[in-house]
Amino acid sequence: MKFPQPSAFSWVVLATLGCVRLHLSAATFGEDAAFLQSHTGIIQLSDASGSAKVLLSPAWQGRVLTSTAGGDAGPSFGWINRELIDSGKLVPHFNAFGGEDRFWLGPEGGQFSIFFAHGVAFNLTNWFTPAPVDSLPFTVAGRSRTAASFTAQFSVTNYSGTCFEVGVKRTVRLLEPAAVWTLLKVAPAPGLNLVAYETDNTIRNQGTQPWTRQTGALSIWLLGQFNPSPATTIVVPIKNGPESSLGVRVTSNYFGPIPPARLVVRDDHLFFKGDGLFRSKIGINPVRSQAILGSYDADHQVLTLVQYDQDPAATDYVNSLWQLQDHPFSGDAVNSYNDGPPAPGAKPLGPFYEMESSSPAAFLAPGQSLSHVRRTMHLTGPVAALNTVALATLGVSLADIQSALPKP
Repeated sequence: MKFPQPSAFSWVVLATLGCVRLHLSAATFGEDAAFLQSHTGIIQLSDASGSAKVLLSPAWQGRVLTSTAGGDAGPSFGWINRELIDSGKLVPHFNAFGGEDRFWLGPEGGQFSIFFAHGVAFNLTNWFTPAPVDSLPFTVAGRSRTAASFTAQFSVTNYSGTCFEVGVKRTVRLLEPAAVWTLLKVAPAPGLNLVAYETDNTIRNQGTQPWTRQTGALSIWLLGQFNPSPATTIVVPIKNGPESSLGVRVTSNYFGPIPPARLVVRDDHLFFKGDGLFRSKIGINPVRSQAILGSYDADHQVLTLVQYDQDPAATDYVNSLWQLQDHPFSGDAVNSYNDGPPAPGAKPLGPFYEMESSSPAAFLAPGQSLSHVRRTMHLTGPVAALNTVALATLGVSLADIQSALPKP
């Protein structure tokens, strides 16, 4: 039985009494940095102490590849696809290089999709990630010890034939701990190590025609790929209330039904398995969204929080379901994806799990722009301190997170 090898956590397969157990052995940030430097140019952001570090790739759209709260010897939090990077080759559908925060554009499915050509069936065979957000580089516009900016200009065409001329500006900033606690509205928790950064992303209509409901519109779509483990649970706080006014609590049929052992839906929270073993995806509409989600890896005591800016007045979000749609602007503000084989015996993309956020649909006149800011925060340390942060930000305890999903 063979699994592709991720970077920061390599799968070790042990067969005992006919059962397969999966264990994770952590690689360090320094090891990932050395590997990436040998294959592509990287930019490293760092705090004054050298403890909090972030790696960026201009060649891969200014994405955040990985980060650490413990310097070169600390754990590397981002999932890196060593197998693909080491091959030096590009693949047709999606170059899953990895990374904690990558820049994409939506929608993925529907009549305004930029991932499917006109008239084709919505299936994996016909799904292709646009090159400008997959394999083409962004230009470095500026850099310092704690920040870097990137720009790009390109065109993409949607399923309905509309061509978009797009300008992009993307800035990545390392955040100081004091700023993090302020953003989270939490008192500093003693004993915790943390690394946090934000990406500030802007798209601009560089063409001569407006982006409308009739032509289709783009959205900023930010996705983070993280290392899966059997002990990782993704937590999404949601607004409680009737479906008649707030819509469904979760869209979970992107790739077919999700077994109850992998997704638990409560009045005000969702719990979703992040083990990289079952291909599935969930989405939360903007009315239900609380502008935050997170994950907890109980084996490694890592609490990850993803916080994003969300305009409460905005309700039009592109719909990325893989089908022609009656309501193409009734999509999600936040998603999470768990990787796994797309078919029995097939190879997964990773494995990894993702936490995603999106901007509203960009109905832009020529020259107008739209921005989306997202923050990723990793915290490690004593369970009691992590529990305090989880309760204050996600509204659930670590014990509740660990017990939410049935044991396999």
